[in-house]
Amino acid sequence: MKYFITSESVSSWHPDKLCDQISDAILDACLAEDPYSRVGCESLVTTWTVIVSWEITTKANVNYTKLIRKTICDIGYNEAEACFDWEEIWVHLLINTQSPDIAMWVDTGWAWDQWLMYGFASNETPHLMPAPIYYAHNLAKKLEEVRRNWKLPFLLPDGKTQVTVEYDEDRLVRIDTVVISNQHRKNVTQEHLKEEIRKEVIKPVLWDLIDDKTIFHINPTWLFEIWGPKWDCGLTWRKIIIDTYGWFGRHWGWAFSWKDPSKVDRSWAYIARYLAKNIVASWICDKCEIQLSYAIWVAKPISIYVDCFGTEKVSREKIIDTIHNNFDLSPNWIITKLDLRKPIYQKTASYWHFWRDDVSWEELDSVEIFKALL
Repeated sequence: MKYFITSESVSSWHPDKLCDQISDAILDACLAEDPYSRVGCESLVTTWTVIVSWEITTKANVNYTKLIRKTICDIGYNEAEACFDWEEIWVHLLINTQSPDIAMWVDTGWAWDQWLMYGFASNETPHLMPAPIYYAHNLAKKLEEVRRNWKLPFLLPDGKTQVTVEYDEDRLVRIDTVVISNQHRKNVTQEHLKEEIRKEVIKPVLWDLIDDKTIFHINPTWLFEIWGPKWDCGLTWRKIIIDTYGWFGRHWGWAFSWKDPSKVDRSWAYIARYLAKNIVASWICDKCEIQLSYAIWVAKPISIYVDCFGTEKVSREKIIDTIHNNFDLSPNWIITKLDLRKPIYQKTASYWHFWRDDVSWEELDSVEIFKALL
């Protein structure tokens, strides 16, 4: 059976991703000085304004306003034409500490609320990610690359991508449709913009999957001069599907950025991905989705569910038993196993939390445990 699946991505300059990076920059700054910082930090950006509200309990001494401005500047909002200048914006901070009622249970190493998280992996791409989100992210990253190295100097910060993949009987066949919209300067023609994006962005990323029938929509509305936070309010939490698997698999409804690793909906989502990736990399199945569920005041999962979508070479019961017998999966064990008390989070706040080469939850150091099932 032939079918099509679409995923999208956004650039690191997109207003929602700008907020995620501000929040995770604050988290990293706190963890750099105090690895046991408790951080829940949410951000909003709009016309010439940044509002950051948080519950932070930390021994770190951080100049938050200075850090927020630097983060915005480093991302690329450092000129008037980008419609959001780091030097001119108004920064408003609303600060509180973590509730002692929550802190009491976090200190025990138990789950402080009920949660369920999913992890997913598929062998259809080299990094064991679903193809639509994999290629959408790569296009968005390429947009940033050609802007920062001035290969396409007419590009401005805000941008987004979308990729539709054609499948036949679960086999990736081709790219059916590509959508790219990116903020641009006023001195570029529509023809030149489309030609250069196709040549410098699309072809290097998708050259072996596009064909004569592939449809391209490049800045379909044409004018994209005034955008970013000036016209599009940004918030943390709003790109949760982009941050995970791009409509492959199920989602638990919570975000990553702004939370320290004691917030289990972040750390447990990372360990779920770790398990799913190691399972697929062991060749006992072609794709794998894992659900971990937890109850308040309970340290270990109350249930573990594994779905291999009919591709498993061993029983799912054996896979679940192997997880139970080899992985503790309590909050403190996960934090220690993945070494999560380090300032590693801002880099994950744009493009991808997964299939990175520089994060612990993407390591394949448990493959042999699952391969033994064969």
